[in-house]
Amino acid sequence: MNYAKALEFIHSTYKFGSKLGLENIKTLLEALGNPQNELRFVHVAGTNGKGSTSSMISHILMESGYKTGLYTSPFIEQFNERMRIDNVYISDEEIGELAEMVKEKIDWMLSKGYNHPTEFEVVTALGMLYFSKHKCDVVVLEVGLGGRLDATNAIEKPMVSVITPIDMDHIEYLGDTIEKIAYEKAGIIKMDGITIVHPQLKGAETVISDVCSIQNNKLIHVDFETLLVIETDLNHLVFEYKGNRYELGLIAPYQAQNAAVAIETINALKAYHGFEVSPESLTDGLRKTTWLARMEVISRNPLVIIDGAHNVHGIKGLGVSLSTLKANYHVIGIMGVLADKDVEAMLHEILPYLDEVITTAPDNPRALHANDLAQRIVSVPVIGAFENIEKAVDFGLQTMGKVEKDTLLVVFGSLYMVGAARKRILNLL
Repeated sequence: MNYAKALEFIHSTYKFGSKLGLENIKTLLEALGNPQNELRFVHVAGTNGKGSTSSMISHILMESGYKTGLYTSPFIEQFNERMRIDNVYISDEEIGELAEMVKEKIDWMLSKGYNHPTEFEVVTALGMLYFSKHKCDVVVLEVGLGGRLDATNAIEKPMVSVITPIDMDHIEYLGDTIEKIAYEKAGIIKMDGITIVHPQLKGAETVISDVCSIQNNKLIHVDFETLLVIETDLNHLVFEYKGNRYELGLIAPYQAQNAAVAIETINALKAYHGFEVSPESLTDGLRKTTWLARMEVISRNPLVIIDGAHNVHGIKGLGVSLSTLKANYHVIGIMGVLADKDVEAMLHEILPYLDEVITTAPDNPRALHANDLAQRIVSVPVIGAFENIEKAVDFGLQTMGKVEKDTLLVVFGSLYMVGAARKRILNLL
């Protein structure tokens, strides 16, 4: 199977929906020889910050000489981003080879009367084959949705479970209270394990503590009282944690919090699993960490930033980041969101930091139409509404050139939108 045929097969399984549950993925993995059982994992769940935190952990382990797999979702520009080893994306050829192996076992499952695996289950199985084939020392595994019934939870006990900030999102799948959502996220916590937890809302904190107690886990709370952002600009972020100074290439202030979670995860791997990570490797790993579409400066002249803030918690983080820039720049926002998000709350958080807005629509059946989004914006001028993402980007760049003051174009919202915008901007600039 070549790359194009592999992607056609993988994406064709989208029609099977998003079904939470482990029976299908466990059956598929067993048919493939249970490749996940040959691997060691750091399992990362949460509403926001999973990708950035996972990337930081991965980079630190790479700097320490460990062959490190990283599994994330969704992708921003190309499917290959979803699985990588030592920060090198899986090749087109290997996707084709492994997809053929997965499809063969799915055909067997169907012949035995099993349900067809979902797209995420197919990709997860492919990832397990990939990391096992290359004998990774450790795999940093990001949850897709929830945790308890997410396909990634088919693994046995991870070395460390990590829970990043939890907020109200995907309520149609995970529940309509913070406690219900936290219970699903805490489903990655396995018996006699170690759990690292970012500070949470009280209801979520209680649920996680209770689950850790039931599962006899060593619970490590990240202590933000010792966290201090020293400096942040368009080039880097400098912060202190527990008296030690670190530098990040990721510039959003909230990345210091994600970094503290990554540091505690590495400390747990050292203390409980014998990993060898020097202070230099820790420092270098954080400094070298990159992550697409998280306050990512993709052009400096003109100044353009991409951010995949797609829910209220993410939008709040973007607002804090923009607050330091608004005094010096005329800020034009290009925004596109899904209709099932809390759009009113997102607008309440972000509009104070924008001078003008252009609306667009993600390439997704759940997208909120550009005109519908524009009609909800009353406190800031809406200067354009484009269903087509490329047209929105073109108009935004043209508008920048007509503003006398130094101008910042920030493209934000659904990850189904910012990837297409990022491609367009890089092609034009």
